[in-house]
Amino acid sequence: MTVLFGILAILFVVLIVGIPLLEKYGSEKSDEELSKMSRYMMPLMVVLFIAMIIRYLIS
Repeated sequence: MTVLFGILAILFVVLIVGIPLLEKYGSEKSDEELSKMSRYMMPLMVVLFIAMIIRYLIS
């Protein structure tokens, strides 16, 4: 149980420190960059879904 609390504490600290740093030093993405990134979302979701089905069928 102490391991669980340790992991949760580390995650909480990382979130408390990481989110403000990302907001401060992160750059705004242009519409062109966002469209390039969103182009890959649907194929990656399909691959993830297929991997989940395979994992379900194997176990």
